[in-house]
Amino acid sequence: MVNTSVTLSGIRLDNPIIPASGTFGFGYEFAELYDINCLGTFSFKGTTRAPRFGNPTPRIAEANAGMLNAVGLQNPGVDSVIAEELPKLKEVFHKPVIANVSGFSVEDYAYTCEKLDKEPQVGWLEVNISCPNVHNGGMSFGTSPEAAAQVTRAVKAVTTKPVYMKLSPNVTDIAAIARACEDAGADGISLINTLLAMRIDPRTRRPVLANGTGGLSGPAVFPVAVRMVYQVYEAVSIPVIGMGGVTSAEDVIELMLAGATAVEVGAANLTDPWACPKIIADLPRVMDKYGITNLEEIIGGAHHG
Repeated sequence: MVNTSVTLSGIRLDNPIIPASGTFGFGYEFAELYDINCLGTFSFKGTTRAPRFGNPTPRIAEANAGMLNAVGLQNPGVDSVIAEELPKLKEVFHKPVIANVSGFSVEDYAYTCEKLDKEPQVGWLEVNISCPNVHNGGMSFGTSPEAAAQVTRAVKAVTTKPVYMKLSPNVTDIAAIARACEDAGADGISLINTLLAMRIDPRTRRPVLANGTGGLSGPAVFPVAVRMVYQVYEAVSIPVIGMGGVTSAEDVIELMLAGATAVEVGAANLTDPWACPKIIADLPRVMDKYGITNLEEIIGGAHHG
């Protein structure tokens, strides 16, 4: 009998599979398809201080082995999330959930996190300082160790729950930014977000996305995610949530060997709504294949030979 459970900042998960923010809404839409309580947890739609309509359309572009998105953090704002979305979520999901937070200033991040920290169902805060498709948005904080640390300190000063800083891959030294977050008090690191990318339509000779650029996700980015999770695991002593192009239980094992305690699944949910339960169901088989009886024992295993 294999043990698929892991512990994330003191909270036990039945398995390490977490649908990523922006690909799972607030959960209840997927609850119409299957019992989402089979998940370890999930990260709900990125939430900002004020409501956001998002970027103009088109917002999605196809790519080989992936997709580009420039949705632009469309969400109803933190007050509506607390008043309307979380009560609906509570009816269908009976575990702690990850609150994903974005902002446009340090004050924005602190305000939104302080509000969500008070919600009983929120188990962790995932602070997105890595969004590549919002002008003057969160990624400006995620590309500088000093700015990343500033946001981390501000959020930690007004919260009591574990804070995971979600980092951008669009940087030269991901380890330095992760260390800055840890030194500023972060409880964990989430990575990677999407890679800044572009498609151009030969007929119009213009970018396909109205925003010009967008975030590349899907299998194309998986090797980058493995590399960055590996580097961050070596750089910090706090837990890492790995993500980026995960489509299978084999991918989950690989990211955990690189150093991830838990694994988020993003774009795969958009092409197959049952992607996460399929991965969860296949985990015991893949564990048996590689002689793994306890998932927690392989975290960072690639670093130990």
